[in-house]
Amino acid sequence: MTDDLPELRASDADRERVAEVLRDALAEGRLDMEEFEERLEATYKARTYKDLEPLTRDLPDAGQAAAAPVPFAPSAPPAAGDWAARIGGDATSRGGVAIMGGFQRKGVWTAPRQFNCFSFWGGGEIDLRDARFEDREITINCVTIMGGMNVIVPPGVEVIVRGFGIMGGFDHRQAGVPGDPGAPRVILTGFALMGGVGVERKVTRAEKHRLKEERRRAKLEKRAERKELGE
Repeated sequence: MTDDLPELRASDADRERVAEVLRDALAEGRLDMEEFEERLEATYKARTYKDLEPLTRDLPDAGQAAAAPVPFAPSAPPAAGDWAARIGGDATSRGGVAIMGGFQRKGVWTAPRQFNCFSFWGGGEIDLRDARFEDREITINCVTIMGGMNVIVPPGVEVIVRGFGIMGGFDHRQAGVPGDPGAPRVILTGFALMGGVGVERKVTRAEKHRLKEERRRAKLEKRAERKELGE
């Protein structure tokens, strides 16, 4: 089966989907901690689909007992601000765990209606800039103990913060910013003990590059206008 997989480069989202299967297998007792750590390390070092396939070959995926892993198909990031195209579809990850380590959800992935995450002496990053959304309203439930998590949302997404902390807290600076018409709403809940949950609003790299290019063109146009007036 491995030989039949294309020699295509795996994305961060592909690696995260494999890591999620491994975390579920650890929680269900299918892998011990040593096997989990070995496979997780190999996952983040994997470059192609062929490298990823053996890591979950003997594990059920998405709750299907003894189901064979499905080869991953590459996908393009959705266009910034095209909210209708970004809402709908099946979630590709429903949670994350970081125990004296970390987890990431980033790139092109589909965020679920409820994403549950936990960290203990560790941290997590949930990046929604290139994400799709299972529904127009999603909830991210964060529980962190002596650790931290960071949620990154694109401009136009409404953020509601309902989490609380003891000797820690949730970042409310992005709460209350009106969302774009038709844009998703992200509700942040949970509990932080001696830790924190941050919220950032950032544009994607592609959008940042586009804005930079627009500014460069505007400067060139102004220079050309001044030059014409001087002549």
